[in-house]
Amino acid sequence: MTDADPAAIAASLAGLRKDYALKTLEERDVDRDPIRQFGIWMVEAIHAQVPEPTAMTLATIDDMRRRPSARICLLKGVDARGFVFYTNYASRKGRELEANPSAAMTFLWKELERQVRIEGRCEKVSAEESAAYYATRPLGSRIGAWASPQSERIEDRQWLERRWAELTASYGEHPPRPPHWGGYRLLPDHMEFWQGRMSRLHDRIAYTRDGGGGWQVARLAP
Repeated sequence: MTDADPAAIAASLAGLRKDYALKTLEERDVDRDPIRQFGIWMVEAIHAQVPEPTAMTLATIDDMRRRPSARICLLKGVDARGFVFYTNYASRKGRELEANPSAAMTFLWKELERQVRIEGRCEKVSAEESAAYYATRPLGSRIGAWASPQSERIEDRQWLERRWAELTASYGEHPPRPPHWGGYRLLPDHMEFWQGRMSRLHDRIAYTRDGGGGWQVARLAP
């Protein structure tokens, strides 16, 4: 078997090891508001020049088959209410969120040995908020929001490129926001901050909404 042989690679996976020792995470050191704590970590990830610090895994639920589906998306906003991303409302994720608004996000900043998990429900942002963000996108991306019937089967790559060219000619420099395209805000009710530690004794600090609108903070076993 060569080094590129899939069987050889699979056999070697169990032996891969990495110990984590960059930082610690203590209850006394975290902000009592997890969204503010997320902001602290996001700023540190940006300053550390982590590649794609806003990239996240977004998991939704297929309401018919009752199983999760996940994909990588980009975070485009965060405020006291929650975490904002944009998509085609008619896409698979959009259809799943329409049927079941429960969702989860996971951020991995491996260079900092950190992970953040966020759970809650999604709601659409206002049309005004979606329009304001849409206007900041590059022209090609704005046309792309019209051109792509996201998650649907298409004939081939050439079909997509022809459609993009036709819409570019039709809309020119100022395409309006498609009515099927906009933002969601995930309103968190559970968040967890994970810091890698030696011997797999990782730090895990979890926040859970309490009945009064505040947050309960607890340490979880790794």
